[in-house]
Amino acid sequence: MELFQFILSRREMIQELAIEHFYLVLLAGAISILIGVILGVAITYNRVAARIVLGVCQVLMVIPSFAMLGFLLPFFGIGFRTGVVALILYCLLPVTQNTYIGILEIPPSVLESAKGMGMSPFAILWKVKIPLALPVIIAGFRTAMIMIVGIAAIAAFIGAGGLGEMIFQGISRSQANRILTGAIFIAIIALMLDVLMSRLEEYLMARVR
Repeated sequence: MELFQFILSRREMIQELAIEHFYLVLLAGAISILIGVILGVAITYNRVAARIVLGVCQVLMVIPSFAMLGFLLPFFGIGFRTGVVALILYCLLPVTQNTYIGILEIPPSVLESAKGMGMSPFAILWKVKIPLALPVIIAGFRTAMIMIVGIAAIAAFIGAGGLGEMIFQGISRSQANRILTGAIFIAIIALMLDVLMSRLEEYLMARVR
């Protein structure tokens, strides 16, 4: 009851922070899928480059969030921009790796048929490879988006905004209601994104068919 009253009394602030959080995640996700798909496609043409790129992405993935933010602060400063860059770096592995795997799993006979029809390399990529790899790419993107919802909360520590502010304020003031409110709405955003990504996956697959 007390938690419910706390949420009602601060609904405008919660709404503002939730919008900030959602925007931070969506912006980072949009940029990361663009970079990740381009990287994933590029490394399918060179196995050595694939090992290097995926290795770097794996290293970035295992760097703790606070350490990552600390590394980026001297270059991007305190605030929203550093948070976005950190989230993009965390997204790269699932998106890049799934794009790479999705394209490599396409049967060679399908690609040979496309070549036999006189399709250019770009046409094969755009009309054959990407559509066939799309389920795997979307699965990677979905994983990345859900993952960075939680990491975005930590980005509030360096002034990136979002619901993480409520959690850090609650910790500093020893206010359990503030901490719980931030955590609850972060979980709600994660669930919303999961549903949205599921619908997007269904829509794109219907278009491909």
